[in-house]
Amino acid sequence: MGQEIGNNGFTADDFARFSQRLALETRHAQDAYARGDFANTDLVAGFELEAWLIDENLFPVPRNVSFLARMANPLVVPELSRFNVELNGTPQPLDGPALSLLENELVATWQECLRVAALEDAALIAIGTLPTLREADLSLASMSPYRRYAMLNEQILLLRDGRPLTLDIAGIENLSTTHADVMLEAATTSFQVHLQTPASEAARTYNASLMLAAPLLALSANSPFLFERALWHETRVPLFEQAVDCCDPGHPQHRRVTFGSGYLGADPTACFAENLANYAVLLPVDLPGPVEAYAHLRLHNGTIWRWNRLLIGFDDKGLPHLRVEQRVMPAGPSIIDMIANAAFYYGAVRMLARQDLPPESPLFRLTADSLNHQRHLLPVHEWPI
Repeated sequence: MGQEIGNNGFTADDFARFSQRLALETRHAQDAYARGDFANTDLVAGFELEAWLIDENLFPVPRNVSFLARMANPLVVPELSRFNVELNGTPQPLDGPALSLLENELVATWQECLRVAALEDAALIAIGTLPTLREADLSLASMSPYRRYAMLNEQILLLRDGRPLTLDIAGIENLSTTHADVMLEAATTSFQVHLQTPASEAARTYNASLMLAAPLLALSANSPFLFERALWHETRVPLFEQAVDCCDPGHPQHRRVTFGSGYLGADPTACFAENLANYAVLLPVDLPGPVEAYAHLRLHNGTIWRWNRLLIGFDDKGLPHLRVEQRVMPAGPSIIDMIANAAFYYGAVRMLARQDLPPESPLFRLTADSLNHQRHLLPVHEWPI
């Protein structure tokens, strides 16, 4: 979802054309995996960090356009709202000094962001939900001025037949409200870690990543407040799940923010077939390139925000690879905290994925434990492994 689009509107022909290409690319990915075309190279680590621009009183500042123009750094890019930006890390082979390299680069980028933000009479903060955020801040006037965001908002509301999005969170306090657009999503910021894996280990790595959702949330929870209410310890989770809920009533399996439908089997590309079968196309952009570039598959996959998401990417030589994006952790509170959480994740996911006997267990146990941790961070004596 980081790519810009040029369309001002979509037609039925656009949806038909996109769906046809999506089906071709999905089948090609399945065949390519069966042939062994995806890279079986060593592990590679990376991250995305979403952050807030704030003023001296810690309120959000909608100045990312001028901030990004001053930054002129390809590692720092826009987000949905004008008061959010995203910092990216250069992928590093996961060996030796990888974590130090990721940390040092993030520190340098963060310091440069602080310097540039000061020129905008602003600062940066990393936190899952900003306690000073007011619901009135989340208007379309605060949306970043890029067509992809406007069209995403339009298509989600079309799928909902114009019904406003409903937010209902029961926690320490309760919050119930409705919102006329997708800007509620901008209230959530995360620290997303990526792990490129040998294709032969992709399914096991994805499954291990699912198992780690509960302990990762217990370690990293940093989103207790929203709109002046104390809710869940990780309020970002129910907020995000409801902020882009465009499934048909009575079909929760089609929600676009979930843990997925279960563990992967031998063929990890099955999740792309699930995308094709179960999720309506949101952005039917006519994209150039051959089938093996998977442009339509990747764009469609980017509009389905599973907490653990399998991605297709390409190395410097153009060879396709598979990587897992772990999305459950919030932003912050500090760089060293985030790198430490990433270190735990990388070590634990590798250990679980490479056990002789697959430790997969019924997904409902993971979901139940995970929800408890998001709400209350309850002590757990048996992890779902």
